[in-house]
Amino acid sequence: MFKQYLNLVLRRPFWVLAVLIMMVSALGWNLQYFRMDASADSLVVEGDADLEFSREINERYGTGDFVFVTFDPDGELFTAAAIANLRALRSDLEAVQGIESVDSIFDVPLFKVANVGLSEIADNILTLDSPGVDLGDAREDLMSNAAYQDVLISADGETTALIANFRSNDTLSDLLDKRTRLRELAREGSLSDDDRIALNSLEAEYTNARVAAAQQLHEGITSIRAVLNDYRDEATIYLGGVPMIADDLISFVLNDLVTFGSAIIIFIIVALAYLFRKTRYVLIPLLCGITIAISVMGLLGLADWPVTVISSNFISLLLIITVSLTVHLIVRYRELEAERAAQSHRERLEMTLKSMAKPCAYTSLTTIVAFGSLVVSDIPPIIDFGWMMVIGVCFTFCLTFLLFPAILGILPEKLSNPGSKSIDITPAIGRFTNNNGMLIGVVALALAIFAGLGVSKLKVENSFIDYFGENTDIYQGMVAIDQSMGGTTPLDVIIDMSPPNPFDALQDPFEDDFSDDDDYFDDFDEFEEEDEDAYWFTSDKMAELVEIQNYLESLPETGKVLSLATLLGIAYELNEGETLNDIELAVLYNRIPEEYKDTLLKPYVSVDDDQVRYSIRVLETSPNLVRVELLETIRLGLMSKFGLAEEQIHLTGMLVLYNNMLQSLFESQILTLGLVLLVIMLMLLVLFRSLKLAIIGIIPNILAAMSVLGLMGWLGIPLDMMTITIAAISVGIGVDNTIHYIHRFKTSYPEFKNYRNTMVYCHGSIGKAMYYTGFTIVAGFSILVLSNFIPTIYFGLLTSLAMCLALTGALTLLPLLLIKFKPLGPEAE
Repeated sequence: MFKQYLNLVLRRPFWVLAVLIMMVSALGWNLQYFRMDASADSLVVEGDADLEFSREINERYGTGDFVFVTFDPDGELFTAAAIANLRALRSDLEAVQGIESVDSIFDVPLFKVANVGLSEIADNILTLDSPGVDLGDAREDLMSNAAYQDVLISADGETTALIANFRSNDTLSDLLDKRTRLRELAREGSLSDDDRIALNSLEAEYTNARVAAAQQLHEGITSIRAVLNDYRDEATIYLGGVPMIADDLISFVLNDLVTFGSAIIIFIIVALAYLFRKTRYVLIPLLCGITIAISVMGLLGLADWPVTVISSNFISLLLIITVSLTVHLIVRYRELEAERAAQSHRERLEMTLKSMAKPCAYTSLTTIVAFGSLVVSDIPPIIDFGWMMVIGVCFTFCLTFLLFPAILGILPEKLSNPGSKSIDITPAIGRFTNNNGMLIGVVALALAIFAGLGVSKLKVENSFIDYFGENTDIYQGMVAIDQSMGGTTPLDVIIDMSPPNPFDALQDPFEDDFSDDDDYFDDFDEFEEEDEDAYWFTSDKMAELVEIQNYLESLPETGKVLSLATLLGIAYELNEGETLNDIELAVLYNRIPEEYKDTLLKPYVSVDDDQVRYSIRVLETSPNLVRVELLETIRLGLMSKFGLAEEQIHLTGMLVLYNNMLQSLFESQILTLGLVLLVIMLMLLVLFRSLKLAIIGIIPNILAAMSVLGLMGWLGIPLDMMTITIAAISVGIGVDNTIHYIHRFKTSYPEFKNYRNTMVYCHGSIGKAMYYTGFTIVAGFSILVLSNFIPTIYFGLLTSLAMCLALTGALTLLPLLLIKFKPLGPEAE
């Protein structure tokens, strides 16, 4: 088969190029369907019980997607001009397509302005839009109401918020419910043939519906921004919320793909021009990289396979791997030019392919194994990233070994001008290694200790505010909402209450703790005919809810907490500070108009399910925020302080789902890294037929990967959805150096029969290719530090460091280990 391959690429290069051009053109046509997906669903664990529970809770309590708009006028808020601007802004936001409603200070009841007792409040509800309401009285009412403070108005009364609620997508929800049921049947192994066909059809329908929904959301947010721009001259305005973050993530990543993809290509051109000083050796790697990028992106478009935030750097990675392969081929061909000048151009090209096919195939396989480890994750975008890289590396190897010989074969022979100042670097490193073995060993040992201690300090965390630069809208919006509106990230605490005693509501009606307002009970007879849900509201239960609210508010990481207890506080205040007994609570419930039950009670209590909901907004700017610890603190506190059973407490919301995602990533990636290294070592064993060589070859890569993770631990850089892939990437790409070096060392040793002499030769030959590729990789990834997206900066810096350590280890520690342990047998006398 290899002979047939050589015959094809060397004797029929034009045919090879023609077929490849047709294939790439066909795939390139599908670039129009290439898309990004940064929706919240793409960053959660599919099949996670918390995800299903979250969807159930959202439907039960009527929570949906929304964005915050903070409005801080240049002057006082409660002036006629500022209120008029705010009212106009509300109207313009309501007119945006896709917005169902806008909650604002204009829509909420002003209880104190009505100036009536609790018994009459239901019939005398006023709002800021009601005629004759004094702005000063409205300001005092809004600021004194716990349900509005830090939700619709800041504590200082200078900033207000509008909450734009997006219209629910019933079609998408129905498709999701049907798909979830069928997927559950599939997991249980009880899916029929008809169900399988239906599931496949639903998957396609759901994907199309989600793409359409994402586009509608993007258009809605774009329209909201356009509306806000019209009011920025009169006020300081910020936009925030999970949908906006998801939409902006796409913009950030697409911008980085274009900007830094172009920058990396430019840098590769400059670097290759400097290293090789020949046009053909610049154009060939570039053509290979562009061809592979178009092919893989076209394939993803054809398969309607979206790229997420996590997998957005796959093009940069494929470019790097392509350059690495082509540079190794170029360097080998140039070596043969110098060593075998008498041979023909085709003969040298054939020998290049023969000598490099095996090590390049194994470097590609080890890279595939490293990225293949990502598919064991439960996170869809991580799985997708793994498969994209596996497919991409396969494309890279196959297309490089077709394009390189085909293009170089049709070009006329043109001998290279040997030598450049950069070539002397690797022999110098070889001399350093030869003369400083003890120093290298001590440094490696110290680095291993440093890495081990640092890894023990690693933490898993996900803070959106840390992902963006201080000059970005997302960062500024989060800070404004955190500081003025009580927090950014939603967290729901759902508590299943103990079944109420049916006799609780039948207490003695003549006891002395009734309200002084006798009119309040004039219509007591109607109470027996009202909704039986009223029996659920007992004084003991309400007292416990208030205590739980106080506990949740006392936590330093929590901002605003809204619940039924918040509304009870308002009722108690209107009742002259007195609590209400069971019958008073029941009567009050029955007198609340249905429209206000939907807006005031439904988001926080489900009588049918005997359940209450505490809506918490977590402070993203809190320096002490560690999500997993906060969740555990809440759970244990509710159990120890209030005697709740663990089964009664449910934590849900985006904070929980993202935390689950990160914990799953940690378990599936960090804990399986050892298995990945073991598999790669077994592959090295098969390649080199030596256990010693396999162990020696894996040591520098373990040290490089662990050193980067250790540094993250020491610096307090958390593992998140981007940085958690660094270990797999550093192993997948870094192991290429050791394979190439050991392969050349093993094939050259019989000629020298001396380990040090062989090392000197390898540093002057394959060492050059390793240096060229390493230099290009490190500098290429370093360009990413110019991004505004902080995870991309971390990704670029840490990957560059990992590649630098892997290259340094392959040129120093690796040859030192070969000399020390002599895996190829004793030296000749």
